[in-house]
Amino acid sequence: MLENYDSLGKNQANYVALSPLSFLNRAERLHGARTAIIYGDLRRNWAELCDRIRAVASGLKAKGIGKGDTVTVLSPNTPELFELQFALPLSGAVINTLNTRLEAETIAYILDHADSKMVIADRELTPLLAQVFQMLGRSIPVIEVVDPNATNDITCPATLNAEPYATLLEAETNHTDFGLPDDEWDAISLNYTSGTSGRPKGVVYHHRGAYLMALGTVAGWQVPHYPVYLSVVPMFHCNGWGHPWVMAMVGATTVFTRTPAPNLLLAAIREHGVTHLGAAPVVLQMLAEAEGEDETKFDPPINVLTAGAPPPPSVLERTRAMGFEVMQVYGLTETYGHIAKCLWQDAWLSEAPSEQARLQAQQGIAFPMVEAVAVFDRETGKEVHRDSTEQGEIAIRGNTVMKGYYKDPDATAEAFKDGWFWSGDGAVVAPDGYMQIRDRLKDVIISGGENISSVEVEAVLYRHPAVQAAAIVAKPDEKWGEVPCAFVELRPEAEASEAEIIRFCREHLAGFKAPKSVVFSELPKTSTGKIQKFQLRETAKTMSN
Repeated sequence: MLENYDSLGKNQANYVALSPLSFLNRAERLHGARTAIIYGDLRRNWAELCDRIRAVASGLKAKGIGKGDTVTVLSPNTPELFELQFALPLSGAVINTLNTRLEAETIAYILDHADSKMVIADRELTPLLAQVFQMLGRSIPVIEVVDPNATNDITCPATLNAEPYATLLEAETNHTDFGLPDDEWDAISLNYTSGTSGRPKGVVYHHRGAYLMALGTVAGWQVPHYPVYLSVVPMFHCNGWGHPWVMAMVGATTVFTRTPAPNLLLAAIREHGVTHLGAAPVVLQMLAEAEGEDETKFDPPINVLTAGAPPPPSVLERTRAMGFEVMQVYGLTETYGHIAKCLWQDAWLSEAPSEQARLQAQQGIAFPMVEAVAVFDRETGKEVHRDSTEQGEIAIRGNTVMKGYYKDPDATAEAFKDGWFWSGDGAVVAPDGYMQIRDRLKDVIISGGENISSVEVEAVLYRHPAVQAAAIVAKPDEKWGEVPCAFVELRPEAEASEAEIIRFCREHLAGFKAPKSVVFSELPKTSTGKIQKFQLRETAKTMSN
């Protein structure tokens, strides 16, 4: 009977809060002697790393950091930032890692909005932080990380009154002080959206979602024990897609290069036997160009996740030839990172390489930890037909969806209408159930009543041999309402004219989809490789017909 089932309650033996901090405990017990960190000449095993993490957490507590406090981190990918992905949640605090390429005004806005109680900053970024505090009109306690692999001629401004990161390691550590959160719904991190349009919003993650994201990544990417992972995905972006927590679970070795320069990444892959990495399509493109056609193909292949923008099929084709097994994944800051994947199908083996690359560029199907990813017609409320034609909006439901937007209940309610998180991404669904993004809904160009996908036009532009990067936005037009305008960044030493680019597009697209004007310039990008189209849209508005 029902009451006999309901009488069996939760207790410490059968119910434990889910948190990626569990993976730290596992790493210490099972992988202690294995190498955890490689950075230049530095090597640390998991036992040493876990001791440091607990010491840092103790140091944070000694400085008054506790449950629910926001601590902002401004740093490139370094071992210290990796430590903080665990140490801050272990102290009860909420980690808020910032994009290192943001300008002072936006950083000031975030520090104020996030209610930051402390900033931990790499020394190279402390002059920027001094500007931020001047804009804020107040200061916040600062901990300075000194990296011997960084530029050593920068002095931390005296106005910051910064303490060295090493002081955090001096606190007395009591392991009994650290455990799992009281509630798995507690906030673990605060990630601000990348700012491709307007003011960034603060996205709040909880421990349960972070734990399940890591588990889902291991299952969905089929990560074995003891991989060698190259840290390329910025840890300010969805906590590095949750990969630091994954690496603790599987006892991985994480290799750092500080900067994602192609020559450094390729050297690290060869020197350390890298097996896994994640990277935006723009990084893959740079690696393919730096590698050249004469280099030996990687064997065994390197397992790669790519996300951040729909990858041009041409980039996927080139990296596959290098020995990269690339899986396109899809997600948003609001979903802890990737929640859909383009799982390879054996039937694709019979296709030409160019067609294989096109199929790989799909956003695919849901990761195993996600309850549902669907594409809806917002007007009818029904899922679109699986015909690769009818377009709708991607919606997500599951445990790896954010708690909400920090201090923004209206935006949270709007995002969660009807029991789904609405992505703002327009997509179609193929007969096999695989999703394909057509555009951000705001990026669809409606010209003379015809819908034009900027992603489709951009994919053609990337096939032109002179094009390094490209973006299509709408330009106002008296006759058609709006028309496609191309912004093109040429490869070094390459040349192309506006007429040539337009002619090339017309050879591969319906005439109405081809750009009506071309602007040659360096494209504004976020550090994750996303082109900041809102800037280009503003430029296009000022252009005459």
